[in-house]
Amino acid sequence: MSEPITVNQPSPAGGPNVAGGPNVAGGSTPIRERNFTKAIIIVSIAIPAAVAFLILVPQAKIDFGFNTRTLPLFHAILNSSTAILLIASLYFIRNGQVQAHRTANWIAVALSTVFLVSYVIYHASNPSTRFGDLNHDGVLSDAEKQQAGIMRYVYYFILSSHILLSGIIIPFVLFTLQRAYQRKFALHRKLAKITWPLWLYVAVTGVIVYVMISPYY
Repeated sequence: MSEPITVNQPSPAGGPNVAGGPNVAGGSTPIRERNFTKAIIIVSIAIPAAVAFLILVPQAKIDFGFNTRTLPLFHAILNSSTAILLIASLYFIRNGQVQAHRTANWIAVALSTVFLVSYVIYHASNPSTRFGDLNHDGVLSDAEKQQAGIMRYVYYFILSSHILLSGIIIPFVLFTLQRAYQRKFALHRKLAKITWPLWLYVAVTGVIVYVMISPYY
C-alpha cells in the first residue's frame, strides 16, 4: 500500500499546494492536513464493540424480508476478492503503477465495508452456527464433538485469530489510508508493511472459516 513520494507543486493564488501544504493567505487547515485520528479511534472502537454485542448478547433476531442464510457464501466471495485486490495492490506499487495501486486499495476498502454491513445483517437475523453441529439443533453433543475431532480446535483457532485481527486491522487500514491521503508517504509505507499482511490474513482466513463451517449451516 506504499506509494512513491511526489514533489509538492504550488497551487495558483497562494492556495494549498497539491500535497496539502499551508495556505499562505491564512484561513482554515487544508483538507489534506486535517487530522482524522479521533474519528478513526471512535470508528475502530465502535465497530468491533457493536459486532461483539450483536453476536454475544442474546436478543430477538430481525426479519429483513429476505433469505439471509445465503450471506456467508457472499462473505466468502467478498473476502476472496479482497485478498486478490490486496495482492494486485502490492504488485502494482512494486511496478510503479500508483493509480492502479490506489484503485485496488479503495475497491478493497469498499468490499470490506460491504462485508461489514452484510455480516451485521446476517448475525442480526440468524443464530450462531457451531462447528460439528450435524443436526443443526444449536447444541453440540458428545458424539458430534467426537466426530468433529481435532478439526474443531483447528477451526476455532483460525476463527479466533480471524475475529481478533478483524478488529485490530480497522485502525491500521484507516491510518494507512490517512497517511497516503495526507501524502505522508514515508509513514504510509511504514504502516503498510504491517497493514498489508494483517489485512491479507483476515481476508484469506475469512474464506477458510467459511469453507470449514459451511457443512453445518
